[in-house]
Amino acid sequence: MKLLLITPPLTQLNTPYPATAVLKGYLEGCGYEVAQADLGIELVDRMMCADWLRRAARWAADGGGSGRVAGVLLQAAEVVEPVMRFLRGGDESVAWRIVNGSLLPEGRRMRQAEDMDWAFGNAGITDRARYMATLFVEEVADAVRKGVDPHFGLVNYAEQLAAYAPMFDELHRALWADPTPVDELMRGLLEAHLERERPDVVCFSVPFPGCLYGALRCGGWIKCRRGGDGTRHDGDVVLRYGWPWPAVCVGGGFVNTEWRQLRDDRVFNYCDFITLDDGELPLRRIAEFVAGQSTEQELVRTMWRRADGTVVWELLNASEVVANGEPDFGGLPLHLYVSTADMTNPMHRLWSDGRWNKLMMAHGCYWHRCAFCDTGLDYIGRFVAPTAAQVVDTMERVVAQTGCGGFHFVDEALPPRLLGEVCDELLRRGLTMTFWGNIRFEKAYTAELCSKLARAGCVAVSGGLEVASDRLLRLMDKGVTIEQTVEACRHFRDAGIMVHTYLMYGFPTETLQETLDALDTVRRMFDEGIVQSAFWHRYAMTCHSPSGQNPERYGARRLDREPNAFCNNEVDWEPAVGGPQFDYDIEEVGRGLRTATYNYMNGLGLDRPVRSWFPGLQGSRTHKTNKKTRR
Repeated sequence: MKLLLITPPLTQLNTPYPATAVLKGYLEGCGYEVAQADLGIELVDRMMCADWLRRAARWAADGGGSGRVAGVLLQAAEVVEPVMRFLRGGDESVAWRIVNGSLLPEGRRMRQAEDMDWAFGNAGITDRARYMATLFVEEVADAVRKGVDPHFGLVNYAEQLAAYAPMFDELHRALWADPTPVDELMRGLLEAHLERERPDVVCFSVPFPGCLYGALRCGGWIKCRRGGDGTRHDGDVVLRYGWPWPAVCVGGGFVNTEWRQLRDDRVFNYCDFITLDDGELPLRRIAEFVAGQSTEQELVRTMWRRADGTVVWELLNASEVVANGEPDFGGLPLHLYVSTADMTNPMHRLWSDGRWNKLMMAHGCYWHRCAFCDTGLDYIGRFVAPTAAQVVDTMERVVAQTGCGGFHFVDEALPPRLLGEVCDELLRRGLTMTFWGNIRFEKAYTAELCSKLARAGCVAVSGGLEVASDRLLRLMDKGVTIEQTVEACRHFRDAGIMVHTYLMYGFPTETLQETLDALDTVRRMFDEGIVQSAFWHRYAMTCHSPSGQNPERYGARRLDREPNAFCNNEVDWEPAVGGPQFDYDIEEVGRGLRTATYNYMNGLGLDRPVRSWFPGLQGSRTHKTNKKTRR
């Protein structure tokens, strides 16, 4: 029995998404043969070459696209290969050609770029070149999207078809449409893996909406091509172990969040099994079932369609879990990942610049109470922590596999006690590691702990300041105060650790003045140098969060009547009758917050009054609801 685990296009370009590596480690420990693939980085590798871009220019011209788009692709074809070698760290001499202007064509993104002399000065040749090369690659992706495939994006594929999609119809039509040249390239990559590995089960991990289209496209192709060296035939379908070969599974973060109430059985035209929550045990049981070693009653957290066409929606043994597997990155093309930098801000660049081993220190969130968070989901609500020695043992094994000593811990929130113990263990073993991850800004982050973090290798943290209003922080049960957050950030700064903060606007009952006060708090934190990067999200009520499950407690009322047939996560809501109402244009507020914070990250506008970032709000009392746009 062999399984092939696939991350479909597209997640990120600089490092592997960890889901398949973790599943591989677990399943191989159970005695299965397991291969893994990242179709996203393979797809970008094949696209960003001279031959494919020249063909793309012809497709753009033949398809009635503008001559400018075809010209961009032709120009890019002449220089794309040395640029990609540079972004992979294979030829840093190219940096000098990029910086002196003799290599790259000047596209729209380059013309709109910020003052690079201010950002990089006379030094920083490699950093400046990486920034310029990233803008070039993004310009090429823009041209591909305009002239070849309207769904393409460098870190997502047809995301708009899966994000906030209550019905399957639009995505279903796209999947039945003629494949684009990018689709055909993806299909060729898939076929190569299928022919080489000959798997019995193919599993697609879908962490984000921008991966769903690719997963279902590939699943549909597999179900159409089923054949090979199976043991008996049933019409034109080859069966192995009595099951159509290979079986197709879909799971991952997006599925766990959006498909818990799925009822559109057309999805099973593209897969055989859908798994929820941690995939280790469900995939093991599916492998046993496909091999005829167990019955359907032993499937775990799985929806599936029987051979007679009936769909089993009930999730058997839904509470049964096992320990997460240890990641095994073997088989992934680590040499293909590229370091990009679309902003000069050093904290912001950590997400895309350099290859980080993504690792989870503990399962779930140790707090799991915040009103806006999906605490009803297993990956947040169930907290399980290993020992510090186990964490560091895993880090050492991953370094041996990848040759990389940098780690991005992708926990919902790193537990401060365990984090401190891991630092003690790293220091005790004399290991040189570099790491960063997400935390909760709380009083546990003392000057002493932050100093220890820095000595052990922590270079940055990210965390939610959220609303910067003590009233709203209490309402949403955040468990921290603004004063505690600011003090923790000072300790991080004094230890030389960079800080990124997530912020939120539009929470139920939030007033315009509270939003302006929050921006002023952020302005002062940038001015004091205790945060280096920030990002604002508009509050979204979800069906898995405390605010979605009990909205009246937070001054809101849900507008949905029954679950959608396809995706269910974000829900429509409005302020509760008789409660505080939004009396301002929330879209204008979002634009002002993003503009102000972008300037703050570049050291600009810190002396401007915060209201000056909202010219459209002067005298405005426009009320906006929180209904989503239905597709």
